Amino acid sequence: MKAITADAVGDAITLEIIESSLQAVSDEMFAALRKTAMSSIIYEVLDMGTGITDGEGNLASSGAGIPSFVGVLDKAVKRIIELHPGDIRPGDVFVTNDPFYGGVTHLNDAVLAMPVFADGELVAWTANIAHWSDVGGMVPGSISTDAREIFQEGLRLPAVKLIAEGKPLEPVLAIVEANSRLPDFLRGDLWAGIAAVRVGERRLLELVTKYGAATFGDALRVSFDRGEQAARRALAELPTGRFSLEEEQDSGAVYRVTLELGEDELVVDLRDNPDQDRGPNNLSRDGSVIAAQILFLNVTDPHGPANAGSLRPLRVLTRPGSVFDASPPAAFATYYEVRMRLYDLMWRCLAPHLGERLPAGHFASICGTFIGGRHPDTGRHFTIVEPQVGGWGGFASRDGNNAMFSAIHGHTFNCPAEVAEARYGLYVDRLALSDEPGGEGEHRGGRGIVVDYRVRSDGCFLTCAYTRNKHRPWAVAGGREGSSNYVEVIRRDGTVEEYAVVTALEVNEHDVIRIHTGNGGGYGDPRRRPRELVLDDLRDGYVSDAVARTVYRLSGETTLTARPELR
Repeated sequence: MKAITADAVGDAITLEIIESSLQAVSDEMFAALRKTAMSSIIYEVLDMGTGITDGEGNLASSGAGIPSFVGVLDKAVKRIIELHPGDIRPGDVFVTNDPFYGGVTHLNDAVLAMPVFADGELVAWTANIAHWSDVGGMVPGSISTDAREIFQEGLRLPAVKLIAEGKPLEPVLAIVEANSRLPDFLRGDLWAGIAAVRVGERRLLELVTKYGAATFGDALRVSFDRGEQAARRALAELPTGRFSLEEEQDSGAVYRVTLELGEDELVVDLRDNPDQDRGPNNLSRDGSVIAAQILFLNVTDPHGPANAGSLRPLRVLTRPGSVFDASPPAAFATYYEVRMRLYDLMWRCLAPHLGERLPAGHFASICGTFIGGRHPDTGRHFTIVEPQVGGWGGFASRDGNNAMFSAIHGHTFNCPAEVAEARYGLYVDRLALSDEPGGEGEHRGGRGIVVDYRVRSDGCFLTCAYTRNKHRPWAVAGGREGSSNYVEVIRRDGTVEEYAVVTALEVNEHDVIRIHTGNGGGYGDPRRRPRELVLDDLRDGYVSDAVARTVYRLSGETTLTARPELR
């Protein structure tokens, strides 16, 4: 087919076709990774992301997957370009998992990136990121709340080549596998990621061949400009001002943010924050930028496509050596909770100033749960990696959502009980909506969950690091706070232990690990909630009889008169 000239990019139809094609390529990469991965955290939970950048690493397609993962990819590509000047060739595939080398998050999250050349010119990159269940380190699963430096957390892959001009670098692959307690799964997940970036390269070359490299490049630049214009128009409709908030965390640390909302720019100032954590509760600067980017898109264009242009009106200020811009050799294992806390802090800071645009606080924790040990049927080591769902805050116009993933961990699914029982040495005895008090309001917060994992063999372990345990999800306009995130370990002798943060706790056969995730905060005074809705909550199982009576007491009632079908 004859290539369209660069002038044709002025044709809106051509531009739309190229933009839509980029999204389709990202989605196909996502499907390839999902269908070929070995670990259920990838193929079931979808703890991954895919995307495309231009030749300079600017985000061209927001791709599919976890929003905070997609935001990693452009930053990783730019770091790879920086570290490999003159050494990027067709057929290369790079890998990085290190926050100081473009990995952004923690060592379990591996980024694979592949350059795309057309007629000798670097025109784009395909990239993906996925959670590898074990990359070595001091504990199984590679997540330890006791880590004090990144060297303790596992194998560091500092933006190195895995494949050079189409040929695998076998010594590098051998080093990667030798550092994992689950080498078979790691190998499968790694090659699934390689297959995905290769699929993306093939589809992009078809697109460039069809329209020409010049038209392709011009289309990306026009798309960036349109994204910027849309973001600035949305900013102009928001109230301007300088807003600040500080919030104590469960650890006792106080996080602070100042947001300066102008007519054409949002400035996020994080400089006045504690020094980096002595443990693994840290963010890289890029990780903090991603939290700000997600919030920025939430309040400007939550449903539109995101690219490098969409994010131009955002500026983030950090202080090197602080918890939001940690310096070597800082540990990062539980970075995800710090980013969640930062995102929620910014959300809470803006919510009172944006009318009814934002709901009350949600359970706001990844609630990452790591359980592993010897599989009772096969004798092989297993590790389950399971983020949990919880309740979202009430809105001005409706109740919050029940049992959803957190705001920075969307586009994922919980692992089905059948898969968990088949692949891991556990039974899933219960998965139900929580009936704990919390989140009452004119519009109640959504419900969290209760899930019971029953251990089937001795010598297993539990690791978790939940936040919003002491400081519960915040409410709006007179609503009630939500409930806490926590874990109970019910020993086989009946004793009960409670945790929010623990590393490699020994659990044995017949012990039950009971997960509780929080209800979202309520919106509005619960005394204004119609009685009919309280009874509907009771009938539908969203609240217990005790919770319904609590709401009635708040409204001044002393008795609960149920409908005939509830008596």
